[in-house]
Amino acid sequence: MERELAKTIINQVQDNTQKLDQEVKEMIRLGIYSEGVRRPMKVRMRSQVGVEEIMARKGKLADDTEHKDIWIKRNMNLEEREKEKVLRSEAKEKEKDRDHEKKKFYWWVLDMRLKKWYRRKKEEVMEEARH
Repeated sequence: MERELAKTIINQVQDNTQKLDQEVKEMIRLGIYSEGVRRPMKVRMRSQVGVEEIMARKGKLADDTEHKDIWIKRNMNLEEREKEKVLRSEAKEKEKDRDHEKKKFYWWVLDMRLKKWYRRKKEEVMEEARH
């Protein structure tokens, strides 16, 4: 059932020509089971390309009323979570004085800053692996 839910969500965010739901390698429910409590799900994909495609289109879920309460986030280590926390707190402070269009643009810029930071970290790790 959980695997089918993950595939359904992936099908919602992919293009019609893609078959990213076939890229699911493993699914794990996180946390301790408790009756009536929803737990996060970790989905591992076979390729990084599939992950990037899904992350780029995850905003499509906002338009889907059935899956509107489902969030897609990338797995982060402690350093990445701390960096995101700092950026989000800065954004909330600055957001108080903005109108709707400026808020929307700022959150887009924040997302782009996070993506650039992830890419730099990934390049650093790959560079260290080469040496």
